[in-house]
Amino acid sequence: MSYIKEKFKAKADELGAEVKDLLKNHGTKKVDDVTVAQVYQGMRGITGLVTETSLLDANEGIRFRGYSIPELREHLPKAPGGAEPLPEGLFYLMLIGELPTEADVQNLSSVLGRRSHVPNHVFDAIESLPVSTHPMTMFTVAVMALQTESVFAKAYADGMNKKDYWSYMYEDTLNLIARLPRVAAYIYRRKYKEGKHIQPDGMLDWAANFAHMLGYSDDGFKELMRLYMVIHADHEGGNVSAHTTHLVGSALSDAYLSFAAGMNGLAGPLHGLANQEVIKWILSMREELGGGVPTKEQIAAYVKKTLADGKVVPGYGHAVLRKTDPRFTAQMEFAKKHLPEDELVRIVWAIYDTVPTILQDLGKVKNPWPNVDAHSGALLVHYGLVEYEFYTVLFGVSRALGVLASLCWDRALNLSLERPKSVTSEWMKLFVEGKVEAIAE
Repeated sequence: MSYIKEKFKAKADELGAEVKDLLKNHGTKKVDDVTVAQVYQGMRGITGLVTETSLLDANEGIRFRGYSIPELREHLPKAPGGAEPLPEGLFYLMLIGELPTEADVQNLSSVLGRRSHVPNHVFDAIESLPVSTHPMTMFTVAVMALQTESVFAKAYADGMNKKDYWSYMYEDTLNLIARLPRVAAYIYRRKYKEGKHIQPDGMLDWAANFAHMLGYSDDGFKELMRLYMVIHADHEGGNVSAHTTHLVGSALSDAYLSFAAGMNGLAGPLHGLANQEVIKWILSMREELGGGVPTKEQIAAYVKKTLADGKVVPGYGHAVLRKTDPRFTAQMEFAKKHLPEDELVRIVWAIYDTVPTILQDLGKVKNPWPNVDAHSGALLVHYGLVEYEFYTVLFGVSRALGVLASLCWDRALNLSLERPKSVTSEWMKLFVEGKVEAIAE
């Protein structure tokens, strides 16, 4: 057993004992009340999940194992000569709960490199789809094709003790994370680069190797991929991709089945597809206004027109956050350092100076501030990755780090099959009229 796996097992045993004690001594203690509105409106704000890897505060933003994004950028190990944190270090932090050393990250990079071989039948599955297929569809098909490699599924079929679930899930997790950049890059090169594929470079770290296989050798782009993979990795457990991965995994589905389900959620317009919508909206605005960097007055008029047409301003607002997304701020700082004169970036900043006030004046918007999607597209376009449909695949590769680390914890803690209670609207009408009692505990 590798030392990282041994360390995870020790941490899991320790927390497992604490959880057992919590349930024994405080299992009946209420942590939330539920309103009719919450039941109908997506269970918004209901505390009903445990996710060890990260916690989202409405006013403070995301923290990974207690560390903010600025703290991650400062404390996580970096590539030689680089300034952005290595995603392998964040995965280690989410899994173990401690900041990794340089040696920890080098070890993990090496392990992922050794596990990155993708079987030919996965490429065959991708090739069987029309080239016109959306990249996210290709991506989830490829993950499902990889499911043949699941050691968890094989061990479960052969019969294994539930105390060993975590071990096989850990192996699946590392294998899948190792292979995703190769799969995603293959999809990109097939769809957009005439099928001219680039072999992996075993001397590069996980994110830099991904950039290399995509076809980008610029050191700035490699740095962007490291930052992108870190800030998109997790956003606590209630978002669609994380929750879906956890939900499907609760049925003891393996990492491949669970992650594929989460990616189908990420592909939705209200989740991961939003980053694609932002850049399309900005480019449409620039074209309609005659090119160049529009004035704030022009942006304000275009925003008001967008709202008057019954549409939203993509990239603004968040289901939980009530401040500027720290992930937006991290990308803005990256842009100020690497590409401060880029036209699209300057438009993004002008929008940031304009939109929140307009949305605040509406009086109906709880969060008028930009989220992570408001900036990422402009950075990618600067380096030449202009194929907007592919942006969600980048998001998916990153999100694997968080949701699969969580899946390891789900199995280590033997979390139960998820099965919330549902009611009908008829029952709800009777309840609000006082004709039926609240659901018994």
